Amino acid sequence: MGSYDVIVAGGGHNGLVAAAYLAGAGRRVLVLERNAHVGGLAISARAFPGVDVRLSRYSYLVSLLPTRIVRDLGLDLRLRRRRYASYTPKGGTGLLVDNEDDLATAASFRSVTGGAADHEAWRRFYGMAAEVAKALAPTLLEPLRGPAEIERLVGPRAWGDLFARPIGQTVDERFGDDTVRGVVLTDALIGTFADPATDLLANRCFLYHVIGDGTGEWNVPVGGMGAVSGALEAAARRAGAEIRTGAEIVGISPSGEVTFAAPDGEHTVSGGHVLVNLPPAVLDRVMGRPADIPEGAQLKVNMVLTRLPRLKDASVDPRAAFSGTFHINEGRDQLAAAYARAARGELPDLPPAEVYCHSLTDASILGPELRGRAETMTLFGLQMPARLFREQPDAARKAALEATFASVNAVLAEPLQDCLLTTPDGVPCVEVKTPVDLEREAGLPGGHIFHTDLSWPFADGGGWGVETEHERVLMCGAGARRGGGVSGIGGHNAAMALLRR
Repeated sequence: MGSYDVIVAGGGHNGLVAAAYLAGAGRRVLVLERNAHVGGLAISARAFPGVDVRLSRYSYLVSLLPTRIVRDLGLDLRLRRRRYASYTPKGGTGLLVDNEDDLATAASFRSVTGGAADHEAWRRFYGMAAEVAKALAPTLLEPLRGPAEIERLVGPRAWGDLFARPIGQTVDERFGDDTVRGVVLTDALIGTFADPATDLLANRCFLYHVIGDGTGEWNVPVGGMGAVSGALEAAARRAGAEIRTGAEIVGISPSGEVTFAAPDGEHTVSGGHVLVNLPPAVLDRVMGRPADIPEGAQLKVNMVLTRLPRLKDASVDPRAAFSGTFHINEGRDQLAAAYARAARGELPDLPPAEVYCHSLTDASILGPELRGRAETMTLFGLQMPARLFREQPDAARKAALEATFASVNAVLAEPLQDCLLTTPDGVPCVEVKTPVDLEREAGLPGGHIFHTDLSWPFADGGGWGVETEHERVLMCGAGARRGGGVSGIGGHNAAMALLRR
């Protein structure tokens, strides 16, 4: 079918970023995507028949996408800041973190913890994290720096607390209240199966959740995640990239040949370079070598509600509580107990989870007839590794959903099920995705949303963190060093690795 300067294997958001940069620089670029659409997991979809709601079905918020990439590619993209960072129920009260009212946040801390110490500790800790974010974020779009240089950049205290020792130990030392400790630790566990008291993998996860674009803020994409991928696709096409969907990669050679299966048969194209926007285990498979399968660890539940559920604390507006991240049974000890059970292959008794309602910040994802009459709710369950769903996936999915609803209802004033919208056929608007579902439907080995375990955003030896053992084959997706999340960083760095040679 011809030859290209660059073939991008996989049309997820990182592949589109790479294609836009390279095509804009005059390279002849072909993007191959197995699905009928581009965007990978950064898409919007109508998940429930007869219900006009465009859900961000897999990924749902934007933090890591650098403003520089948005500016470079001229993306038509709007991101809205959430006023409320989080709400965490505790008994008949709850911790409400208000980004715009520090006095109200301090009062909320006192109501939950009984004093001012943890609020002061919170301010100091996240002040330190903000300084780390400001220093570290620009380096993500540059050649890799070594660990010694990063340590000098962030300072010895931050290095010791966030990089050198397990984040769980730091949190235990800095905060006294179990609930507050848990709120901090959830950022170390989203999509990651680890014990934050012992495992530095949790530190890496935490860093990726607090350094995004130098601020760490998690913003709402207007129009849903599909708007992000749509803007990137438009940029790639505008730059001149050729995009072919319905093309599943079945072979990649070290010399730059790519074989793909399409409805009309198999085809082979050749490229000067191949940028791989596939999980590392998939690259291993298509190159004919053994693959190490990672393990995803999350339960994703998409819902549409007729109204927000009532809270036990009547003094808190549910619209405030649910517009940020609503933490459910995520105290430090609860997270530890859930991890211990899941590590034994058992479903947690009270699964920790968090929810947020996109439509409270951006109602455009609701059809006109549903605006003011419905809300979306996204739930992300922690400590739900793929091992729990391997043997009997359907039964395990059902059990996990039932346990998760029970966990949610334990912190509400009424059952969440009473608030669910139903389809015209009377079916509740609930969609459940386990790691095994993601493996089967989205091609993610182990259902790992980051493609593989997150790596430190630095390394000895330089380079861009995209190189493989084959000179003409580069990683450009979440599996690259400094990949993971909806960031475009892997795509940018793979493009720069070629353009700056």
